[in-house]
Amino acid sequence: MSGDTHPPAVQHMAQHVLGQLQAHRLRCPPSLRPTPLFVGVQGPQGSGKTFLTSRLRAYLSSPPHALAVTVLSIDDLYLPHSELRNLAESHPHNILFQGRGQPGTHDVPLGTSVLKNLKKINEVDAGTVDIPFFDKSLFNGQGDRVSHGETVEGPVDVVVLEGWCVGFFPTSNEFVEERWKEPVPTLEPDTFDMKTFVSVDHVLAVNERLKRYVEWWNALDAFIQIKGPSSAQLSIIYKWRLQQEHDMKAKNGGKGMTDDQVKTFVDRYIPGYVFFGDGVTKGLSGGGRTETSQLPSWLGKGLTVTIGDDRELLHASNF
Repeated sequence: MSGDTHPPAVQHMAQHVLGQLQAHRLRCPPSLRPTPLFVGVQGPQGSGKTFLTSRLRAYLSSPPHALAVTVLSIDDLYLPHSELRNLAESHPHNILFQGRGQPGTHDVPLGTSVLKNLKKINEVDAGTVDIPFFDKSLFNGQGDRVSHGETVEGPVDVVVLEGWCVGFFPTSNEFVEERWKEPVPTLEPDTFDMKTFVSVDHVLAVNERLKRYVEWWNALDAFIQIKGPSSAQLSIIYKWRLQQEHDMKAKNGGKGMTDDQVKTFVDRYIPGYVFFGDGVTKGLSGGGRTETSQLPSWLGKGLTVTIGDDRELLHASNF
């Protein structure tokens, strides 16, 4: 599949990965087989990150590059249904834990194991790696983990870890408390009011669980962030996700969420962007308010892809 058949955003993403892969291989000692290049891809609901990631994989795996690319979605690392239910029941008043999605609803040890095994997959006598699979259709849409999906065998050139909160870092309690008092950027209070939606304690509970995800982020060598324009960075998520739902319903005879249900769905993710989204470029700093700072491993190796209302490419820049 030739490069000019792919969306412009994918072409920028692919060139970024190819450049990072070349540099990654040069850093590897000549006596060792290079490990795969690990690339994080973060984008909000409805932005098309899964579509763009699949097209990226197709681009890189086709001639003339013919690379072996493995994609791991954090959506496939959710806790089993029984554990998601236990989490919800143990935090009955925290809407952020009522269902999958937030940091705290993933199986961190499982993800760590898969990433470590993929990191070693190019070694001599390395075994295969089973990629987990979470079936969102089970339990009336609540979902559950099934045995596994794809089985990966080396050599692998590129591993992509994609998800809405990939690269989000925890921050200090003080930073959460201060930001909770501020207006939500690009959203009017009648669209989303943080103070009536969640309490500070609810956000701090997610913040505490997000600390365990840093070991996932430490595996990443490069990064791609997909986002809307700064003037509508959060408000555009509602539009994208609603478009996505309408498109799906037009194709399946009207099965799906109502517009109000889509809004409620997106609402649950807004606190994550507000409190933790800066981590993609700032890392474990919280604006310099945490006792321990950690810059992202991908700084200097990141690409931001900014897209518009119809997901058209606006611009791409490095960070």
